[in-house]
Amino acid sequence: MSLQQSIETKLTEAFAPERLIVLNESHLHAGHQESFDGSGETHMRVRIVASVFSGMSRVARHRAINELLKAELDAGLHALAVEPAAPGEATRW
Repeated sequence: MSLQQSIETKLTEAFAPERLIVLNESHLHAGHQESFDGSGETHMRVRIVASVFSGMSRVARHRAINELLKAELDAGLHALAVEPAAPGEATRW
């Protein structure tokens, strides 16, 4: 299972989202470090809408997702961009 698939599975099981998009943005960061060619799964973006986020602050939402994905971050996921929303909240995507 790819890292992207693992993240999607964990988020789905934990938050039962209405909408979920996990994007691998590693290719956008090629050349940022001399040895990085943009391959692999090092930079991910999570766009998620879930009712569990209703009433939660933005910081609390980020913390919940980061805690859930701690193992992936510890194992080498370099960057995680998070765009959480509750149903009915405006999103830019």
